Amino acid sequence: MFQSSEIYGGMNGFWDYGPLGVELKRNVKNAWWQDMCAGHNELIQLEGAPSTFEMVGLDCTILMHPQVWKCSGHYDLFHDFMVDCRESKKRYRFDQVRGRWVSAKSQRIFVTTMVEADTEVEETQRKAQKFFNLRAKDVDQLVWESGFVSLDKLTPEEHAVTLAPDANTLGTFTAPREFNLMFKTYVGALSGEEGAAFLRPETAQGIFVNFKNVLDSTRVKIPFGVAQIGKSFRNEITPRNFTFRSREFEQMEIEFFCNPTESPGWYTYWRNRRMQWYRDLGLSDKRLRLREHHADELSHYSCGTADIEYAFPFLAEGEYGELEGIAHRGDFDLRSHMEGKLDPKKRPLELERTEDGQPKHRGSGRDLTYRDDLTNERYTPHVIEPSAGADRAMLAFLCEAYTEDEAPDEDGKMQTRVVMRLHPRIAPIKAAVFPLVKKDGMPELAQKIYGDLKKHMNVFYDEKGAVGRRYRRQDEAGTPYCITVDGQSLVDGTVTVRDRDTLVQTRISVSELTQEIKTRIGS
Repeated sequence: MFQSSEIYGGMNGFWDYGPLGVELKRNVKNAWWQDMCAGHNELIQLEGAPSTFEMVGLDCTILMHPQVWKCSGHYDLFHDFMVDCRESKKRYRFDQVRGRWVSAKSQRIFVTTMVEADTEVEETQRKAQKFFNLRAKDVDQLVWESGFVSLDKLTPEEHAVTLAPDANTLGTFTAPREFNLMFKTYVGALSGEEGAAFLRPETAQGIFVNFKNVLDSTRVKIPFGVAQIGKSFRNEITPRNFTFRSREFEQMEIEFFCNPTESPGWYTYWRNRRMQWYRDLGLSDKRLRLREHHADELSHYSCGTADIEYAFPFLAEGEYGELEGIAHRGDFDLRSHMEGKLDPKKRPLELERTEDGQPKHRGSGRDLTYRDDLTNERYTPHVIEPSAGADRAMLAFLCEAYTEDEAPDEDGKMQTRVVMRLHPRIAPIKAAVFPLVKKDGMPELAQKIYGDLKKHMNVFYDEKGAVGRRYRRQDEAGTPYCITVDGQSLVDGTVTVRDRDTLVQTRISVSELTQEIKTRIGS
């Protein structure tokens, strides 16, 4: 994974995926699509009789009609607060600047930093020492108060004694102001506001505005889900932590439409199912958790939201980062696109109107309700939304997989090795094929095996260097199986298959090899 435009100095918040990275990410997306959409076939027991449901897919455009974002609320509400430093001319997201109080020489100041959590103590101490002009031997004169808090927890008066991350004087922060996170662009030859459009900040709205199209073009009946994988864009003020928070990212989203009376049960079902998916692909319960949002965290339309979170190593001890959100969105989205933007302050939801009584943002006017052809009941479906980030999921799998252990080399001596213990389903390379030596017909047989396997999976061929070093290279790439052609292979038609994690080597017939590897990787 490389920073975008690296040879020109790079672009912050944008990342390119290299040969191994693109395979890993594609495998994560394929696993999600197969498990959630294409291969779905479950019998679900809610409160009534056992039932099944269908899943279908969509691929919607990145640019949509601007009115979509007005009625969804993104145009008015999708923003972060930012602050600027008048001294350094740098911009920061208000809630991401962290710091702590310190006193010395009869003065109390708030020292902030934007470095990672594991180095923020050292960084704030260095800054305070420099500000108070203290030598290393006098550092004990610094009297620190409570732990770290974010800048948005301070009063405006306290901002006057705050030392910004890249400043040398106090009180250089501007007052916080709203910053819309949508990227703006222009469509066609018109460059004025009449041609303005936005890169989508999420994939969900494309599903909502196509709700009727899906019903009319398929035979699905409620309950059913619509799945989509695609790029989204958010103009983050301070992208950070590698691909965890970036400006261009890929989402894996489901909008599950159901009867309002059954929606609580479906919300519980999707929370549990999505949590189990991460477990099945290798994330440990020690670093994975499902956290239900408190009432004061919920969006105004939400009937319940839970986050699947992972303890990424770049976060402070005890902190978790969001992998996926599962939200019970009620009927907010479909009603918004029917009628207009809804007033978040009123329950039950009502139209937000202008002074002359008209909707502030007009919806499509289309009927997005659903009629049950068996009961003739008509209603606006409720929506359960499991929304996952492909980039964050991939980052979590990488962090979980990284291991350092010991393995014997060619001479039997134990050597430290780096190994990526990726689940075989998502490993970039499924198997590597080696001839033990480059002679006696071994390369020819190894090349034939490589060609046969290549028809079914991504395979790597390597005949350079000692076989032990070839093993190590594949361990670092996360390849679960290495196949070695040796002298015995030419005699009895068997090869050695080495398991990346257990290091166990077994003899397998060449004629059975393809099916054996496919079985092991679960395909």
